[in-house]
Amino acid sequence: MKMTIGDQKNSIDYVPSRGIVLVVDDNPANLQVLSSFLDQSSFEVWAARSGEKALGRLENDDLPDLILLDVMMPGLDGFETCKQLKSNPRVQDIPVIFMTALAETADKVKGLQLGAVDYITKPFQYEEVLVRIENHLKLRNLTKTLISKNAELQQTQTQLIQAEKVAALGQLTAGIAHEVNNPINFIAGNLNFMEKYVQEIVSLLHLYQKYLPNPPDEIQTAIQKNDISFLLNDLFKIIQSMQVGTSRVIEIVSSLNNFSRHREAGKKLANLHEGIESTLLILGHRFKANAHRPAIQIIKEYGNLPLIECFPGEINQVFMNLISNAIDAIEETHKNKSFSEISLNPGMIKLKTEVIGEQVIFRIADNGLGINKADQTKIFDAFYTTKPVGKGTGLGLSIAYQIVVNNHHGKLTYNSNPGEGIEFIIQLPI
Repeated sequence: MKMTIGDQKNSIDYVPSRGIVLVVDDNPANLQVLSSFLDQSSFEVWAARSGEKALGRLENDDLPDLILLDVMMPGLDGFETCKQLKSNPRVQDIPVIFMTALAETADKVKGLQLGAVDYITKPFQYEEVLVRIENHLKLRNLTKTLISKNAELQQTQTQLIQAEKVAALGQLTAGIAHEVNNPINFIAGNLNFMEKYVQEIVSLLHLYQKYLPNPPDEIQTAIQKNDISFLLNDLFKIIQSMQVGTSRVIEIVSSLNNFSRHREAGKKLANLHEGIESTLLILGHRFKANAHRPAIQIIKEYGNLPLIECFPGEINQVFMNLISNAIDAIEETHKNKSFSEISLNPGMIKLKTEVIGEQVIFRIADNGLGINKADQTKIFDAFYTTKPVGKGTGLGLSIAYQIVVNNHHGKLTYNSNPGEGIEFIIQLPI
């Protein structure tokens, strides 16, 4: 049954939620009647007399919640207008309902293939128009809610994985540091006594040589055979080497403790350079030359940084992720190249820190392959990775982004040209 505007006030009991509807029709009478009906149904109505004017209206900051689009219009018809709408990422999710007198199935299929969600047939059945608009607005709101909840779920999942990963890494490094610390301190402490005792034994031997310059033939043979002078000199060199080695292990243990900060709770004033150096020490084995490539060069340009209030363990995790990714990128660049080819352009990682205004800036750049434009918008997404299957989890950059942006109110950005490497920039407020 067709309704008139006068009948609507008595027939429509349900008042839909307020929304903005853009009506596009070249017929002034249709535009007026439909606009009046929607206005009385508590919608805010925008009107456009052509496809060109509708597209122009959508260039404003405010956008409608739904578009009613006439198919047959001079100039830009409904099909072409819809096509342009759906090619624009800013407005492509706005539901489009075609208004048409065309009854051919092919025309309807064409419209749906272009991205329309529904058809309304002229002459209008106003109750049908209202129900279709309400249903598609509800569907759009549900879709928005679902997308929002899904984003929240992904963020929560990433945060949980990040927290678990950081905690596990902290426990592992702190546990290793604790277990290594006691025996290495025992060795280091006893080496000092060992050096003292050996020195006393050597002094005693020298006394024997002084007062017994002509020992029996058997002793002289043993002295010549074993080259006592060499053994005594080399013994002190060995002790010195062992002392250097134990000092190095103690330094590594200290770096592990500094990296994990496992026992610290809450934000602390931290020296970022110490965190970077601890990370480089832990990853040191990956920079060394091997049978396939020369050593990766590390270039440091450290500025004069103040202490930063942060979660040191989390920031160190960011350093670890970014530097590890730089190493991976360089190794991927060198894949299938000969040693001599790589030697002409060896791997290089540049680390630079500086203060700009009220921000501490940390830059890490590599000369790897860089990131192609198709991947650049997704590199901070959880579970997205460009690494081969089994090598990357797709969490490193996502976790780094969460730590810098959400936990420290900073910024994590990047510059990249394919084939020329990538530079990540961390900005942290002072």
